[in-house]
Amino acid sequence: QVQLMESGGGSVQAGGSLRLSCAYSYSKRCMAWFRQNPGREREGVAAMVTIGSDAGITYYADSVKGRFTISQDKAKDTVYLQMDKLTPEDTAMFYCAAAPPSTWCGDWPKYNSWGQGTQVTVSS
Repeated sequence: QVQLMESGGGSVQAGGSLRLSCAYSYSKRCMAWFRQNPGREREGVAAMVTIGSDAGITYYADSVKGRFTISQDKAKDTVYLQMDKLTPEDTAMFYCAAAPPSTWCGDWPKYNSWGQGTQVTVSS
């Protein structure tokens, strides 16, 4: 089972930026970021193909397109989520996730490996 460790969460004012990091124990083809608020379902935010001929392909939820960017540093075994133009609606616990092999990386329900999460709070 891949081990995932998030970091980089915190508090920021609306309009600000944060960068989340996810260190992984070994590379998985599909890596993603999800977020969740109490009482709500976990929501896929951004995903990335990290291995193979289609490496670099990304997927985003409509709510974050143009504001969030997922990227990878293979040398550091880390996936990032750069979040810009944050709004209070982005407040959530953010989780790093990985999917099983042969998954279409934009298939959010297929992700089944999770980190512990990092809290992001955006104030108005």
